[in-house]
Amino acid sequence: MSSPRVFVAIPAMDELSSLPITLADLSQQTYLPDKVWVCVNQPDFWWHDAEHRHICEENQKTIEFLKDYQGLALEVLDYSSPGCGWQGKKTGVGWARKTLFNKILGHARAEDILVSLDADTRVRPGYIESLLRSFGEHPEWPALAVPYYHHLSGEEAMDRAMLRYELYMRNYAVNMLLTDTPYQYTALGSAIVMRAGALRKIGGITPYQSGEDFYLLQKFCKMAPVGMVNDEMVYPATRISDRVPFGTGPAIRQGMEGIDTPYPIFHHQLWEPVRETMALLPKLYHEDCHNDFLDFLKMIFQETDLWGPIRKNAKDLPHFIHAFHEKADGLRILQYVRRSYARHPMSDEQALRENLSTWIPENLPQWFEGDCCFQALTVEQLNHLRNLLFEEESRLRQQKNASPR
Repeated sequence: MSSPRVFVAIPAMDELSSLPITLADLSQQTYLPDKVWVCVNQPDFWWHDAEHRHICEENQKTIEFLKDYQGLALEVLDYSSPGCGWQGKKTGVGWARKTLFNKILGHARAEDILVSLDADTRVRPGYIESLLRSFGEHPEWPALAVPYYHHLSGEEAMDRAMLRYELYMRNYAVNMLLTDTPYQYTALGSAIVMRAGALRKIGGITPYQSGEDFYLLQKFCKMAPVGMVNDEMVYPATRISDRVPFGTGPAIRQGMEGIDTPYPIFHHQLWEPVRETMALLPKLYHEDCHNDFLDFLKMIFQETDLWGPIRKNAKDLPHFIHAFHEKADGLRILQYVRRSYARHPMSDEQALRENLSTWIPENLPQWFEGDCCFQALTVEQLNHLRNLLFEEESRLRQQKNASPR
């Protein structure tokens, strides 16, 4: 088999200030990507919308900049010029990523590596080389959810909002890593790498307006274990964005406006029925079992005999477990935890305090005990909490990677 080639895919909308920095990082790699594909995009009607026309004009400047760029093999997809932008419902970063990867798949071999980045993401010089090493060491991986870390911007309100959002993400990740479900990834569009053959096998990317990264990794998880460790990370930007309905950019904007409700800190006990269910699977293979999570799944699928047909079609326990996880996927777990949270609400501070006391009691700082709230903490203290979760998540990622799944 020939050596894999590396193709990088970057959607870009109003990114003239950040894209050159990302491209400079790629041009300084110890292993240069074989080609970088950039999709400059926006809805076509924005040319006739006074509120958005400036983005169209910035996109044209980006296209001109890319025409003269030296140091990388570039392919520019123009979905921005008048008459070329998105039409109707075909819009958003989901369509940009789908368009990018469809174009790349027209040139890629099954063994080639496809790197999803954003136009404001930083990577260190060894990033591409680290990906090739990881995929070479793990031929079973269809994809890799790369570790990530947001750098502080220096703007207090923005950093506070980013850290609050990252506390939500990392708390969720640690809880998922402490279950035996396959869906233990954190989905960021700038932190997903995949084999071209695997992407073809799952039918490519489903072009949601936002959240396409979550559903993409979920599809890979249903195929085979997704990698979770890599020697290098990605460093997404800390900035406000309204390009997508949800995700880091909107979360930072909402956080700066004092709106944290979409991103609660879930208490670890909300996962107990999920963990219990994973342990019950050998029994469920032979007979019906009941707990809150299993009853929730029956309610969601509106089937009184949810497991009978699966038992009938599964030739053994491993096949039954695989079929179970097809049903009880990452989306269903998220829906269940949110429903449980609504029934048993708890303040974010109390939930995080009790989670940290359970996971890493020796590292819980004294200043976060008692009735301390996030608003009363400094950026440095919030960052300390983020780093505690980051370190615990990294430890669990390494532990899961070392264990057969």
